[in-house]
Amino acid sequence: MSIPVIQGAHLVGSINLPDAETVLRTVSTHLGDRLHRIPDGEVGERFYWIQFQTKRFDTMAGLSRIPVEPFYIRDTFDGRPFVIDEGVSADDLVFPDLGYAEAALASYATFARVRDEGAIAPGTRFQVSLPTPAAIAGAFVVADFRADFERAYERALFGELERIVAGIPHADLAIQWDTAVEFALLESTNIRSTHAIVPWFDDVLGGVIERAARQASVVPADVQVGYHLCYGDVEEAHFVQPTDAGHLADVISGVLAAAPRPITWFHLPVPIERDDAAFFAPLAAVELPESTELYFGLLHHEDGVDGARRRADAAATAVPRFGVATECGFGRGPSERTPALLDLHAAVADAW
Repeated sequence: MSIPVIQGAHLVGSINLPDAETVLRTVSTHLGDRLHRIPDGEVGERFYWIQFQTKRFDTMAGLSRIPVEPFYIRDTFDGRPFVIDEGVSADDLVFPDLGYAEAALASYATFARVRDEGAIAPGTRFQVSLPTPAAIAGAFVVADFRADFERAYERALFGELERIVAGIPHADLAIQWDTAVEFALLESTNIRSTHAIVPWFDDVLGGVIERAARQASVVPADVQVGYHLCYGDVEEAHFVQPTDAGHLADVISGVLAAAPRPITWFHLPVPIERDDAAFFAPLAAVELPESTELYFGLLHHEDGVDGARRRADAAATAVPRFGVATECGFGRGPSERTPALLDLHAAVADAW
């Protein structure tokens, strides 16, 4: 049996604690120098990933919700999708402040203060998680308008990124692209539910890789960049369970080949029941650079250290060195679960 070499832990993003300072202090207390980077927990309006963006869109001229009875997600977010109004070009859409730069700059100020007090391990970077434009288009826009909207939103989101990299020292910064809807597109023929999204571009894998490479290209070379590859987390459930890591391996290999700069890390999910070598086998063919970290989301609160060790042993049959994480952020789970999950990261990271 292959024995894994565990190289630390990774936090995907959302953490159910009340504010950024509480996240930074709590995470650092539980995990210390096991982390290379630390997020602010996606607190406040960002608690349900990208849903808060729809409230920004409601203020825009040229976008309208479809005229049906409103329905609500978590009693907070109107779930009706948007269309671009007749006679309006996507090029003419003027987006308001999207909230990502404002949140990152405020949380970084807290990060710097807490770090300077000695509460964050030296060398730890501040991690900012951003959605891909395809995620926003696929989740919130009617099919016929997605392609045009995606291009317009990308310009606005890249503008937010420019503000982030201008306002945070590059040696302290890491950018993570949350890549989830792309896997719904890659798995679209296997999904038989309301989570199915019809691709709006030909050559889905090629399109996913081309978009990811463009996202890497706008992150300065001295800022770390990584990808959270995700199979969805709607109420803590995937939109479909992956048959194996084949699509994940294809995307990793494609991004490594196409990106114009080094990729610092990839994070990918591992379903709780997959402690078999067959799930991980496609990853054996990935030529991962020594400088690129790989994190497996093999931590599940339901079966703790024992389950994580089984999945880690299986992962080591394909990839000998990796770090550990949960499958997705855990900001939408109950807050009382958070300390135990952080301790699980530490226990598994130290288990070999």
